[in-house]
Amino acid sequence: MTASPTASTGSSERDVELGTAALRVLAHPLRLSMLNLLRERGPSTATRLADELGINPGAASYHLRRLASGGLILDEPDRGTGRERWWRAAHRQSIHDPAAAPPEQREAGRAYTHAVAVAATDRLRRAAQEVPLLPQEWLDVTTYSDFLLYLTPGDVDRMRTEIFDVISRYRHEKSEAPEGSSPVALHVQAFPVPGTVELRAADA
Repeated sequence: MTASPTASTGSSERDVELGTAALRVLAHPLRLSMLNLLRERGPSTATRLADELGINPGAASYHLRRLASGGLILDEPDRGTGRERWWRAAHRQSIHDPAAAPPEQREAGRAYTHAVAVAATDRLRRAAQEVPLLPQEWLDVTTYSDFLLYLTPGDVDRMRTEIFDVISRYRHEKSEAPEGSSPVALHVQAFPVPGTVELRAADA
């Protein structure tokens, strides 16, 4: 199961199960990064998002319109002015389960999962730049762990489910977050070591 930015820990009425059209919209790492920022920090404008991500405001506006066309973000007309348009995320998280996807959704799902991996890599890069400046209390609990395990696909599926169960116990809505908390990105990544699994033939 793949979610933006990472993985699902149980759905709610605020989550969205991605259909084929939404998967195609999100098959772009930059759009995923923009959607993640709107979910984490609240409503914003193309200019603000462009500054955060180091891109042109015109490009940011284009990607925001694509996200809106997929029903993933919503316009906030009462908040903007004639020259700036505010956007907010429509859902808490996006959910896609490749194992349950219908055959006609498989290729769109692959493109989306690829974009999720690329967007996560960019977030990790930006986090690494801040490590030297983190307060000590956060540095003491931050972890960048890497384990090599020998597993079957069934083992990975069971372990993933167990990990998601643990994460769900620590998940709060923003309004219920404990005092002193900060948004924490927890990446759950499990994939075959590159070069060890026979790959399918590339599409012509």
